[in-house]
Amino acid sequence: MYWRLIGSAAAAIVITVPAQAKVYLTLEAAQQALFPGVAMTPLPIRLTDEQRKSIEKASGVTVRNQEQQVWRAGDQGFFILDEVIGKHEYITYAVALTADGAVRGIEIMVYRESYGSEIRDESWRTQFVGKTSAAPFKLNRDIKNIGGATLSCRHITDGVKRLLAFYDVALK
Repeated sequence: MYWRLIGSAAAAIVITVPAQAKVYLTLEAAQQALFPGVAMTPLPIRLTDEQRKSIEKASGVTVRNQEQQVWRAGDQGFFILDEVIGKHEYITYAVALTADGAVRGIEIMVYRESYGSEIRDESWRTQFVGKTSAAPFKLNRDIKNIGGATLSCRHITDGVKRLLAFYDVALK
């Protein structure tokens, strides 16, 4: 009986310990993955209350932070660093937009959840390529869901939708 209690307590500790962050790409590596060989120029943006409201109305997604980390990728477009909540922890990701506001690519940089990292799979991320703010963004219809990563899929999808509205409001 004594050993079973210790074993149960140890199992409870393992279950309640937060997932350790898995860093897949540094900022520089993500920039080079999305814009190979292109020099990046920082273009930090601070949204006005009016811009924030416009983005929320256009995307249907809440803007949590009025400061957005953006880099201009020469004349090829923009590199945007963002975070969304997965199930419990933040997911750090980057979106590359073409100069005319279409998704060029997405990279998952840091994943902090204990499961659901399949959103890093290229086949899932490429669903966004070519999408603009006018494109439909419904999870399970326009963007495929991944079982076991539903909230990560939903929140990355919402994040990309919000960043496309951000492009229309603040970068165009």
